[in-house]
Amino acid sequence: MTLKLLGGIFIIFGCGGIGFVKAASHRREARILAEFISAIAYMQCEMQYRITPLPDLCAQTALQCTGVLRYTFSALADELNNQISPDVECCMLSALEVTRNLPKLTYVAMRSLGRALGNFGLEGQLKELDVIYIESKQTLTAFTKNQEVKLRSYQTLGICAGAVLVILFI
Repeated sequence: MTLKLLGGIFIIFGCGGIGFVKAASHRREARILAEFISAIAYMQCEMQYRITPLPDLCAQTALQCTGVLRYTFSALADELNNQISPDVECCMLSALEVTRNLPKLTYVAMRSLGRALGNFGLEGQLKELDVIYIESKQTLTAFTKNQEVKLRSYQTLGICAGAVLVILFI
């Protein structure tokens, strides 16, 4: 009987843990996307007022970011400094390959950033950055709408799934 009880507790905690991990990854994705939006705003200011060269801009942006975004912008700055490819989009793809831990929404936004940088003049790049900024803010708003309710649902579903499995097995 104690073995069944212990097994049931492990099943409930295991399934509940899956729900809590899903909720944590959702929070992480929203946090990284918000940090990306701040990085875009920083890049806009630097390009508009200081006209910083692109490799230096990416290195400075990396210093403004934390975690995976810092690593991605650093990798992009290294790619641009080494001039492995003259195309910024190819450099961005190489930097994104190095950084495999980027959430999907931020990955898509970074790809569009790679397409925007280096392909236009200064005014065109600023307009493209503004478009990426607005799209990212809208994506973040839609992603975090009713976030706490969704996250509680993930956690509750994990625990309930564990309870159902325990009932089925016992």
